[in-house]
Amino acid sequence: MSESEDRQPGGGTRWRRFAAMMVPATAVAGAIVFGMANGAIAASFDVSGQTFKVGASKLVGDGFEQYGGIAKEKDGTIHPVAVSEIADARLYNLCQSVDASVPGLRIVLTINAGGGGKPARAKGLLIDMDSLEGDATFTNIQIGRDATDLNEHAVKKSFGQSADRVVITDLRQVARSTSAGTFNLTGLKLKVNVGDKAKECFPDPK
Repeated sequence: MSESEDRQPGGGTRWRRFAAMMVPATAVAGAIVFGMANGAIAASFDVSGQTFKVGASKLVGDGFEQYGGIAKEKDGTIHPVAVSEIADARLYNLCQSVDASVPGLRIVLTINAGGGGKPARAKGLLIDMDSLEGDATFTNIQIGRDATDLNEHAVKKSFGQSADRVVITDLRQVARSTSAGTFNLTGLKLKVNVGDKAKECFPDPK
């Protein structure tokens, strides 16, 4: 896919520092927790409790939806998250890192893919995230939708937003889980980094 195919038509909406957690966190988190306790929102699987980082030089996504949700650990611990759904996503120069350090030894697991102009591609991408930063352009965005119009298991009257397309450059995301119908990682490279060379995809968000 060429760069020209990813350019946005007029009318896109751009933010210098796009914050994925734009939902009113306190009010929405309380409603979501209540919904989880009453079985209104079903977690797809138990999360580990550990976050991981995902970076990309560019993400191009068609069919974008976002609303509040919950990531639940096996012991019942819950984490309010921003849930992003993308029907078709392309990620250029993808980097994923997990800090697997143990006492006295720095260990970071990294995965790289989607380089050389051949992006990694995901269909039915679903992300539970704590934060996201980058330069974002949305096409035909609708902000403030009832989240149940985007996901029937969401809490009624909670905040949601959607767009026909989203393009995020310099993507930096801290997530708790990711799932997809298919995920094609072109040029996949997995490495265990130990000691001074053990660095994550990007520093911790400030």
